[in-house]
Amino acid sequence: MAETIRHDKTARQLRLLSDALDSGRLGPVRRLVNTLSPAEIGNLLESLPPAKRSVVWGLVDPEDDGEVLVHVGEDVRESLIADMDPDELVAAVEDLDIDDLADLVEDLPDTVIDEILKSMDRENRERLEQVLSYDEDTAGRLMNPDVVTVRADTTVDVVLRYLRLRGELPEHTDHLYVVSRRHQYLGRIALQSLLTRDASTPINQLVDDEQPAIGVEESADEVARMFSDHDWISAPVVDDNNVLLGRITIDDVVDIIRYQAEHQALGAAGLDEEEDLFSPVPRAFRRRLLWLSINLGTAFLASSVVGRFEGTIEKIVALAVLMPIVAGMGGNAGTQVLALMVRGLALGQVGASNVRTLLWKELRVALMNGLSLGLLLAVVVFVWFRDPMLSLVIGSALTINLCFAATAGVLVPLGLKRMGFDPALAGGVILTTVTDVMGFLAFLGLATLILLR
Repeated sequence: MAETIRHDKTARQLRLLSDALDSGRLGPVRRLVNTLSPAEIGNLLESLPPAKRSVVWGLVDPEDDGEVLVHVGEDVRESLIADMDPDELVAAVEDLDIDDLADLVEDLPDTVIDEILKSMDRENRERLEQVLSYDEDTAGRLMNPDVVTVRADTTVDVVLRYLRLRGELPEHTDHLYVVSRRHQYLGRIALQSLLTRDASTPINQLVDDEQPAIGVEESADEVARMFSDHDWISAPVVDDNNVLLGRITIDDVVDIIRYQAEHQALGAAGLDEEEDLFSPVPRAFRRRLLWLSINLGTAFLASSVVGRFEGTIEKIVALAVLMPIVAGMGGNAGTQVLALMVRGLALGQVGASNVRTLLWKELRVALMNGLSLGLLLAVVVFVWFRDPMLSLVIGSALTINLCFAATAGVLVPLGLKRMGFDPALAGGVILTTVTDVMGFLAFLGLATLILLR
């Protein structure tokens, strides 16, 4: 329900914006745009064709430019940055948090990066260089080095006076981190504990040492899983020596989860989740050509199987009519299992310890579906062609192919992951091929053995 309301709101904003742009009235456009959050502006910009996008981008409050750039995909970001001069870019991004700046810096021109580094004080420059030293999609790249730390040998009163002297806290601060003299992570203290305890209470009595710190080399997917499992708002990041390096906050984890969802949805079709909805035709052509070429090759593979049964099809023309049903049903069944497997692998729910149980469960589901739908299909075919043996062939072939599709749906993504490939990106193409081939083999093979014996 909430998702539907959000989509309706975006559609309404897009319609109002387009109407105002078409009429040439930029005043209403500016007012509408600047009532939105940077994330909403980013979503709106991604929904506009390039010409209108450029106009709206020019009307965004310059103070929001940096945050908007963080919230759009790489392709859209590239087009927006191309419309900005170096001084605008420096002004837009120089006040961003270190973790957000690290996301953007690789997309910026070298001259702009140099200016940004010159404008930063030594401490922030070293922080940025530290974050950039870690691989993409790791906790080190996600973390913000701006953390508030306290010592265990102080009191609540001392900490509160320190916070007042600071004047402000980093966004999403729900805990302060307790560290040793060597800056090693010891635990955390909730802000509510500081506000509700007596001023003379020692900090070491309030320390919560149950939250594990996140290793700096931990993958982004694992970070998202930990946040989801423990309902964290923030979490500390440490190196191999347990030295506190920074923290990751929930806003960055939400971006990871959204990225994962888009990757699974678009990867299954061989698309890049960063692709601009209105990307230039040549770029879209190049990106899609590879997977379409692979699909073409696999289609020839399936066709070659059909070609081997040319004599059977010539004798029983009905086979050509019914053959796509078996292959299509297998593909659909396999895709269902594949979707569950990709999700399970992403969440760490599938492994060597439970794959046999999972495979046996999916095989039983496929067998029950195959027998039910196979019987229904056999009845339809009998009414249509008045051939009981043909009904037996197609019912049996459908059951066999659904069972094979279930097996492939479990094993294909596991095999791809073991070989280092992305199951979400390559699994759909491979699965479609194997279910088509198996469907044709089962149907035409049974037809040859039973009908032409």
